[in-house]
Amino acid sequence: MTIQLRNWQKDALHKAIDWLVTKREDRHFLINAAPGAGKTLAACAIAQKLFSAHEIERVVVIAPRTEVVNQWADDFRFVTGRHMAKVTAADGDIAGLSLDVCSTWAAVQGLLPELQAVCSAQKTLVICDEHHHAAVEAAWGQGADGAFLAAKFVLVLTGTPIRSDGAESVWLAYDDAGAIDHPEAGTYVLTYGDAVDLGYCRPVTFHRHEGKFTVDLEGHEIKVSGQASAVIPKVLKRVHGLQKALDFYRLAKTPQYEKDKITPLMDGYQATMIDWGSEKLTELRHRMPEAGGLIIAPTIEMAEYMVALIERIEGEKPILVHSNMPNPNSKIRAFRNTNKRWLVSVAMVSEGVDIKRLRVLLYLPNALTELAFRQAVGRVVRTMGSADDTRAYVVMPSFETFETYARRVEEEMSPAARKGIAAPRHKRCSECGHECELGASECPICGHEFPKGPERVKPCGDCGALNPMSAKTCHTCGSSFEQDFKLSLDEALRAGAIVRGIDIEEQEVQDAEEIAPVVRGRILRSGDQRLIKIIQTLPDESWARLRSIFDSGSQAD
Repeated sequence: MTIQLRNWQKDALHKAIDWLVTKREDRHFLINAAPGAGKTLAACAIAQKLFSAHEIERVVVIAPRTEVVNQWADDFRFVTGRHMAKVTAADGDIAGLSLDVCSTWAAVQGLLPELQAVCSAQKTLVICDEHHHAAVEAAWGQGADGAFLAAKFVLVLTGTPIRSDGAESVWLAYDDAGAIDHPEAGTYVLTYGDAVDLGYCRPVTFHRHEGKFTVDLEGHEIKVSGQASAVIPKVLKRVHGLQKALDFYRLAKTPQYEKDKITPLMDGYQATMIDWGSEKLTELRHRMPEAGGLIIAPTIEMAEYMVALIERIEGEKPILVHSNMPNPNSKIRAFRNTNKRWLVSVAMVSEGVDIKRLRVLLYLPNALTELAFRQAVGRVVRTMGSADDTRAYVVMPSFETFETYARRVEEEMSPAARKGIAAPRHKRCSECGHECELGASECPICGHEFPKGPERVKPCGDCGALNPMSAKTCHTCGSSFEQDFKLSLDEALRAGAIVRGIDIEEQEVQDAEEIAPVVRGRILRSGDQRLIKIIQTLPDESWARLRSIFDSGSQAD
């Protein structure tokens, strides 16, 4: 079957064939492309070309997890027309199947003799998806090195070509900075910035979520924030492990409950993260009705806590996935094919998992590596097509580690205007498809009423009345929402945004969010394509700063 490849995929195909077949300098070819850019289809096209040239007879794919293996089998059949069997160590003699096969990295060690037999018996292309799993000292890496020694070609795919743990991987070397070191002629690179400029990925905005905690310890109030370490009184400095316990990110991952120690606290740090993410998701759904959000939680306990919070805030229970539940992959597929707003995950939705409608990420993980950060960001930047004018949003605790990673991602983005992206949509009617004004309450063509999104409310602990999330006292009985709890939250708020490498203050973000719909609507109605391209390139969050520059310029004149 002939498929329409993106330009970068065509270029990668030609370069791979030149390196592997024409020059034959090395049997390894590396594709380092941003998550969501289409590495899987590019690899399948390379395999099809090698089949047509009689260079290979079989393909073996090794992928990170079962859900990704399923996606590989589907895409491989779509591109090549060949069936790909999904195998595990329990399948025994896979060489006798005479089929292309796909397995997880975790299964490689148990399939070692079978994979060796396949590669020895026939000319085999091995496709290694997410190469960082193949650390030399790890069982997976040792298994891969032994299983595929006789493979004719190895196609290495990665969207995050870095390791922060210093581990060396099989097949390809890493330089001192932790980046893959492979000959340029045997490598194709498409950065996240390139993918955004070419319209293959959506641009991302990182919102810093500041929390200022007060911890009451033996009568001493200790202040903790993401911008400064806790100052511990001398009398408490000898308490073992106290400094670690008062780490800002540790507190950000600590569930906070009402007085009953069971009900999630509606004024807690995580609740304010969810409240902001919920509002942003509702806003995005005006332009992309199927938009969804992903919460990456550090533990199962915290994930269940976040599920309970979302249900209290929005009134709809999200889908929860973790490794200790039966058949979590079916739940991921269910979320992909429904209109549910939120998916809460513990180490299940990361590398390779393709859910194109995800646009908001609440990032509260256990792992603090740059590799994990980039993989998570890759879940929300996939495009829905040429008419997709949305941005992706990452809400993350405000502390140095995440902010450093965020700036590195943004620095990859080109200052040039993105190419080939259609003008932003208005609000799309789900009934008739008409493009309506963003502020419209109903479609002027068919009369369909647009959903307003969930009403974010919290119940009063004394009388049960529902109040807006921002309320400090109950509007019915006057009870205060301020409570005495051991870990108290003084303030939880966004501390601005990082957009295309620009630090924007919180007040500027709020001002911009007020004027953005008005400015966008006027420009779209003008029909001026040059102005429309400008608003596609200029992040909404920066418009207030632009206005202030114009205002100061006019005053100077």
